[in-house]
Amino acid sequence: MLKLNGVTVKFSGLVAVDNLSMEVESGTVHSLIGPNGAGKTTVFNVISGLVKHEGRVYLDGVDLTEVPVHKRVDYGLGRSFQNVIIYKYLNVLNNLMLGYHHRLTYGLFDELLETPKYSALERKAMLKAIEVADLIGIKPLLGVLAGTLPYGYQKLIDIARALMSEPKIIMLDEPAAGLTDAETEMLKEKIRVIKNQGITVFLIEHDMRLVLDISDKVTVLNLGKKIAEGKPEEIVHHPEVIKAYLGTSYSEVK
Repeated sequence: MLKLNGVTVKFSGLVAVDNLSMEVESGTVHSLIGPNGAGKTTVFNVISGLVKHEGRVYLDGVDLTEVPVHKRVDYGLGRSFQNVIIYKYLNVLNNLMLGYHHRLTYGLFDELLETPKYSALERKAMLKAIEVADLIGIKPLLGVLAGTLPYGYQKLIDIARALMSEPKIIMLDEPAAGLTDAETEMLKEKIRVIKNQGITVFLIEHDMRLVLDISDKVTVLNLGKKIAEGKPEEIVHHPEVIKAYLGTSYSEVK
């Protein structure tokens, strides 16, 4: 589904990603792990079109390499960021509806005069937001100001807004960062729900228990290079992964 072919990124001579080739299969949860500075977020930024790079990026066979950032959502790419981006003084419903904006084809004239076209499309966005909120389990919170909610729920709002674009694949950058154990368990459940909807999940994560519990496949980076790839139970026994990142065995992680 998502394929990277020979991707290299350099910042002022420093190689952040070094000739990376990998593939995320459709309908799976695929985790990208590695120590800080390994190049994980840079890989996400390459896929999102935010950094210049060598190599190619494909989604469902379509070459996205030259596609502008704001157009990639039209090809089925969704993303949430490591730092939660929500509009704290808007309610949850309006936060989610913003994620559907690229599909709203009305113009300024329609909006100012609240034409039938404007009303119909706004209603469509609202119904989509209710549907996604129900899926993620935040429907009762739609009328609540987003900034008043606990951090774990703000993360879910961010993920739900990414789902509003109806992505084929959603990229989650450290979704468990800053969460309590209970919130992390809730997040696991929601990721499984997303996968069960047929949406591919590609995530960066440091919480190895979460990675082991939900991943179908894991890719490991160190110093910009892929050092291992495979099923979670294979990765945690891989000598290079233990040396570069885990520092412990699978039994100790569990």
